[in-house]
Amino acid sequence: MSFADQLNRLDWDSEQLSLYAHTEADVQRALSKSQRDIEDFRALISPAARAYLEPMAQLSQLLTRQRFGRTQQLFAPLYLSNACANICTYCGFSMENRLRRKVLSAEEIHREAEALKARGFRHVLIVTGEAPKVVGVDYFAAALTELQQHFAQVSLEVQPLAQADYERLQRHGLHSVLVYQETYHRPTYAEHHRKGNKADFDYRLDTMDRLGRAGIHRMGLGVLLGLTDWRTDSLMMAHHLRYLEQRYWRSRFSVSFPRLRPAAGDYQARAPISDADLVQLICAWRLFSPDVELSLSTRERAVFRDHLMTLGITSLSAESQTQPGGYSAEADAALEQFEIDDSRPLEGVVAAIRRNGYEPVFKDWQAGW
Repeated sequence: MSFADQLNRLDWDSEQLSLYAHTEADVQRALSKSQRDIEDFRALISPAARAYLEPMAQLSQLLTRQRFGRTQQLFAPLYLSNACANICTYCGFSMENRLRRKVLSAEEIHREAEALKARGFRHVLIVTGEAPKVVGVDYFAAALTELQQHFAQVSLEVQPLAQADYERLQRHGLHSVLVYQETYHRPTYAEHHRKGNKADFDYRLDTMDRLGRAGIHRMGLGVLLGLTDWRTDSLMMAHHLRYLEQRYWRSRFSVSFPRLRPAAGDYQARAPISDADLVQLICAWRLFSPDVELSLSTRERAVFRDHLMTLGITSLSAESQTQPGGYSAEADAALEQFEIDDSRPLEGVVAAIRRNGYEPVFKDWQAGW
């Protein structure tokens, strides 16, 4: 049975009603446990838990330090292309947006790698739009071959691929793969993904199983916060994580918290998540799954990221450019996917990490070096 089968048996409205019906007594019970299940996660993301943010934050901090120490892993997103064959209402790369498209050449990828390596990065995340006819598996294989010469870890956030493709890319140095479902609510998904391969909800959902069967070292999940009710969407993702942990226990998992940001097309979040909501969500994830890696991007404000890094976050992007060629050439806002908020250079993020009593980590392991 795939997770799609399991999701089909989970009624969104019933799950939502159950979540919002939780009481403070349910929250207290969840906080008192040493190991927490889906029912506890429901309580911890419910409105009733808002009154318990302080004890949740304290416990989240304690668990994070026990599992990960006082460290923050740093990485940079490396955008190789903004070409895209999808129409997605919220994304600056959407095919219907009129912007100049660019696909980096081998020489341009090399220059980007040199620029990021000179800044001190040792972990990069390849990002592209979804245009498999011009940026496909052959392109990714060539990019990985180049990038693994410069970096300890290279991860991928591109269109969903076949299992055989992931197996091939592993041979070229692929470390981990991030594929965000965006939302687990089918009607909302259909509303926002109007054309292209990304409109296929089930194929995207099954990507994690293909990754697991391919033996990918780490898989990254996420929902796009702002598309629909963040509590129910996060609950569905928690079901997904538990499913994956039971079947692909050799892999590690990460959860990211992308919040909608301004982008070409001017889409406005219909269900915005507040800062307090995001704090609650991050702490709830840490209490639910103490070993999962929690990542926060430069979508968030600098001061907010500095606060959250002590409460459960274990991985941070830094000095991000969301357009192809943004590190080795002058940044061109006309090419970007979305606006970032924390625009500090890497040195500024490192200084903030150390002020908080933590140590920056640029690689956690490295094969063959």
